[in-house]
Amino acid sequence: MIDGLIRKVDDLGRLVIPKDIRKILSIDDKDPLEIAIEKRSGKTVAIVKKYYPGCIFCNLADNCIVFKGKFICLKCLEEI
Repeated sequence: MIDGLIRKVDDLGRLVIPKDIRKILSIDDKDPLEIAIEKRSGKTVAIVKKYYPGCIFCNLADNCIVFKGKFICLKCLEEI
């Protein structure tokens, strides 16, 4: 378990994610990340997670395969 770490945003708005945290989250160099904003218990929080694209038809990210560079879920593939 990694306790809360304090990091400052630099002049360009960048935040460094420590190597230990990137390793736990399986985030490699150049991986796309998704940043979401949520309200939790009256506070606004930012959630950062590794981005996994969803199906081009239904946008679900589960059980997808890549066909000609596009993600298609098995359900939509079956319907085609």
